[in-house]
Amino acid sequence: MSAELALVGGRVFTADPAIPFVTAVAVGDGRIVAVGPGAEELIGASTQVIDLEGALATPGFIDAHVHPVTSGLDRLRISFEGSHDARTALDAVGRYAADHPDLPWIVGSGWSQAWFEGGCPSAPDLDAVVGDRPALITNTDGHGAWVSSRALELAGITASTPDPADGRIERRPDGAPQGTLHEGAVHLVERHAPDDSVEDYERGLIRGQDELIGYGVTGWQDAAVSPEIQEAYVRVAGSGQLIGNVVGALWWDRHRGLDQVDELVARREQSAPGFEPTSVKLMLDGVAENYTASVLDPYLDGFGNPTGNLGVDFIDPDELASIVTALDSSGFQCHFHALGDRAVRNALDAIEAAVDANGPSANRHHLAHLQFVHPDDVARFPALRAVANAQPLWACNDAYQTELTRPFITPQRDSWQYPFGSLLRVGARLGMGSDWGVSTANVMEEIDVAVNRTCPDGEPLGPDEAMTPIQALVAFTLGSAYINHCEQDRGSVAVGKLADLVVLDRDPLREGPIREAEVVSTIAGGRVVYER
Repeated sequence: MSAELALVGGRVFTADPAIPFVTAVAVGDGRIVAVGPGAEELIGASTQVIDLEGALATPGFIDAHVHPVTSGLDRLRISFEGSHDARTALDAVGRYAADHPDLPWIVGSGWSQAWFEGGCPSAPDLDAVVGDRPALITNTDGHGAWVSSRALELAGITASTPDPADGRIERRPDGAPQGTLHEGAVHLVERHAPDDSVEDYERGLIRGQDELIGYGVTGWQDAAVSPEIQEAYVRVAGSGQLIGNVVGALWWDRHRGLDQVDELVARREQSAPGFEPTSVKLMLDGVAENYTASVLDPYLDGFGNPTGNLGVDFIDPDELASIVTALDSSGFQCHFHALGDRAVRNALDAIEAAVDANGPSANRHHLAHLQFVHPDDVARFPALRAVANAQPLWACNDAYQTELTRPFITPQRDSWQYPFGSLLRVGARLGMGSDWGVSTANVMEEIDVAVNRTCPDGEPLGPDEAMTPIQALVAFTLGSAYINHCEQDRGSVAVGKLADLVVLDRDPLREGPIREAEVVSTIAGGRVVYER
């Protein structure tokens, strides 16, 4: 009996520590039927043979924290590709506005805080390219928005408008709104903008999936699933167009309480082949660049003096334990946005409370981002069976670090950044995700930073926390498969598992830099779904 597909002529990384590399893999009926020398014996006249030509193949990558629907939709709107400063960003917005003169609102996403002084673009600059139209353009991390004067006017935001409890209005010296809104303040304008439809999200999902598949990602966890995004997944999956294997993290509304648990249980039933909404996303804090990440000790003022600002807890820590306990007892996995060290501690405390109340569960709660982790909390991850969900691209000295973060934190907190190595050394489980469109979906770039802790030509950030290439590959395959409860079928190369595979154009473990390796082919369920 001959195989339908075979990979030969290079190395295949298996993610199995007993046999990490083999020379061939054979596939039949969508699953791996042979690994190693015996695979070549199954090549017959009808077998599709992929010659690796000395390059590396790996299990299909699994992105444990990503936003493909909204990111794909953003790809269809304003393109900031090639933008690198305020001028080129304004040019991008101006082109889009000119090309769409009939749009009542200019809506998009993707500008970087590093392009603007203090990380805050202004409304008058935006007015110059959109005219008197309202505009709402969120930044790359989704924690802030650039708005036009007309948008501020429609929202009724003036010098006398108070900051919401979960956000901040950037202001001019006279108190008038400057044009940048942070965190919950974005909703003051967002509620006046047109809503995206389920059809919009379907188009975004197809576009986002194309990008992920092109980077070798065959499965993911969507980190923010609204009812409309959930419907888009169900429709796309029902039409047979969903290629990836997806877990959806249903959004927890922080302005409501435990009454929404029953609604989430009901929504969990709205699944489809390849899409299971079995996780709940809990947004605990903001980001360090706008000083809303929840921290144990105050931010500094740039001159080394404490400010008294400890960031923001989007969910009251006293309520969080009850929320997590209820979700855990209902069989949900909790997916935490926990960036600051206090947010991380709050999440771990809540998991501990759930364990005390419910006993150990198999829900595999996980904490994403982990920019700052207090050393006392590192060993709590394996003790509580909490999974670390790392986004490695940020663990380097880019402009966000050098201009917007490190000047405003103590050297001690600086040393706690992205402690991947420390987590692995204490035996914590580690998965990885990109957080695209906050960052790139390119897994090889992510792995390069995890291993080297540098941007191109930059100084390392906390080199003691670096990972080995093998550790990073395992995190982006078997580690993330564990988070998604699919390690029995995915995440490694073994007989009987689904044939989700990635073929690279080189072997980056032997021929660096890692970031320059590119995906040649992506195989999902034994079918070639992408070729370069």
